Amino acid sequence: MEVGVGIHGEPGRRREKLATAKEIVATALDAILTDHPLDPGDETIVMVNGLGGTPLVELYLLFGEVATVLQGKGLVIARTLVGNYVTSLDMAGASITVCRADERLLTLWDAPVHTPALRWG
Repeated sequence: MEVGVGIHGEPGRRREKLATAKEIVATALDAILTDHPLDPGDETIVMVNGLGGTPLVELYLLFGEVATVLQGKGLVIARTLVGNYVTSLDMAGASITVCRADERLLTLWDAPVHTPALRWG
């Protein structure tokens, strides 16, 4: 599997043998949290995005692993988004986004939105 692949199929950081969801999430979160450390008690917004060809059940499996790791580090998942939002012609794979959330960002996140990809409020 390609690790760190670009959204349009650009080569990733490296290639590895197929791994479990738990191992994939550990690799991704290690890179994310090394680059952008979070402190216990921080609120987050977590997005697990499918690239178009990954079944929704697998995206939720990844999210479950993300939630387990973040909660184990004392982080609070304030908002989530799981699904196919930024896709690439039915490409297999997923991306994980973890964003520190403050009151202002959560207010903006919760505001009504009406776009082709997102609709709420």
